[in-house]
Amino acid sequence: MSSSVAPDPVLRAAPRQWVGLAVLTLPLLVLALDVSVLFLAAPHLSADLAPSSTQLLWIMDVYGFMIAGFLITMGTLGDRVGRRRLLMIGAAAFAAASLAAAFASTPLMLIIARAVLGVAGATLMPSTLALISTMFPDPRQRGVAIAIWMTTFSAGTALGPIIGGALLTAFGWGSVFLLAVPVMLLLVVLAPAVLLEHRNPNPGRLDLTSVALSLATLLPIVYGLKEIPTHGPSWLSSTMMVVGLLAGVVFIRRQRRLADPLVDVQLFGSRAFCAALALLLLGILAINGVNYLYPQYLQLVAGLAPLRAGLWMIPLALAAIIGSLLTPFVARRLRPAFTIAGGALVSVLGFLLITQVTGSNGLGWLIAAGVVALLGLSPMGVLTTDMVVGSAPPDKAGSAAAMSETSGELGVGLGVAIMGTLATAIYRIQMWDSVPAGIPPQTAEASRDTLNGALAAAEQLPQDQAATLLVSAREAFTAGLNTASGLSAALLIALAVIAATLLRHIPPTGSTDTTGGGETAGT
Repeated sequence: MSSSVAPDPVLRAAPRQWVGLAVLTLPLLVLALDVSVLFLAAPHLSADLAPSSTQLLWIMDVYGFMIAGFLITMGTLGDRVGRRRLLMIGAAAFAAASLAAAFASTPLMLIIARAVLGVAGATLMPSTLALISTMFPDPRQRGVAIAIWMTTFSAGTALGPIIGGALLTAFGWGSVFLLAVPVMLLLVVLAPAVLLEHRNPNPGRLDLTSVALSLATLLPIVYGLKEIPTHGPSWLSSTMMVVGLLAGVVFIRRQRRLADPLVDVQLFGSRAFCAALALLLLGILAINGVNYLYPQYLQLVAGLAPLRAGLWMIPLALAAIIGSLLTPFVARRLRPAFTIAGGALVSVLGFLLITQVTGSNGLGWLIAAGVVALLGLSPMGVLTTDMVVGSAPPDKAGSAAAMSETSGELGVGLGVAIMGTLATAIYRIQMWDSVPAGIPPQTAEASRDTLNGALAAAEQLPQDQAATLLVSAREAFTAGLNTASGLSAALLIALAVIAATLLRHIPPTGSTDTTGGGETAGT
């Protein structure tokens, strides 16, 4: 074990920085709430605005498209114009777009407002993470700050259904958007007082062609990933992803030639940086694929109302919060490789427990297994994020933070696409011979397609046939969840091996051991 020394007091953050961290958690809390409350508001806004099925899909998805597409651009832009300035501009734009969304009178107005919200949201996450990297130069304090930053999102996700349910009960659907306005305005007011500005003193010219290529890369890929779990693999989703990948090749080649690239490809010369991005994508892929199926199990299999389902998700959020907050202190004694790999193996146990969940009595077992899975995976999120931003020079922190967030967004998309497709395939295989005899062909076909189809079909059947169909459909869905969890366990075993192999040279946070060629934990 390497010896540790007290951190340089010159590097240690003052109280102002910790107050600034509290301010930086405000936009992340809003972003987390915005993701979760809209699903509750969807039936209400559908009844009021009467969007078509396509319009409703765009209302739900355009926000995520814009965030994923503009992360790299906004991260690099923050390095050029100033991270605090971009954060304030983004917060003001988010507040204005939230007002527009709250009072939208047509589906098109709401879609446009949601698109602007996505672009504004893309300025917030990389700006806050880059500011943290410069506010907390001491690796130990930066690790704690990033852990706090990450737990804010977990807390917001858990509180979303509760706050959203209360707002929808007392007010209309527009209230879920108005929630963001005072929080963002508070950020705009407090930021100049508690956040120091930081920008690249020699930023160079912003290459608009690179901006267009980054959008042409990410938007089609994210669109394709979102289409797969909804409509299954198709020529459209496949074509979009191929177009995105080809644009990505052109984008990377252009970055290598530019004097002032949008993405500094030299960052990929750090083994810790590359490994951290890969681990972040792999870990989020594993957990978010199952997280996508969790709410469906709670509502469609266990039969819980959305608010009660949200309450049952709180233990999972608490596990993520506890695991994230403990990680920086564990990382002071154990190498990141062992911390991440050990946590991943704990998470494997959780996913293996999920494979034993049944459709009839699996609620408590599912939540307990999910707590174990999220607790074990928390070190991966905190430490890989710290490595990514810590590997970059201060002037490139915004670009590095954007790549960290983009890797996470792709992990979410891949997780939902792969796990959702796998679970759907297992459901259809299970249901092929499980539909009770005597059911009309069209009803039987709908029941074999999705669990939602089976639930709708059961409402049209006699009680005995409906009961038999629902038991079969819920067991088939649970079998899909079991299989997806098994795949997640396998992915996390691979993650543990990658972490132990590629990060073994990095010493614990704050260690004086430099055998890793100068790379230290969080740098």
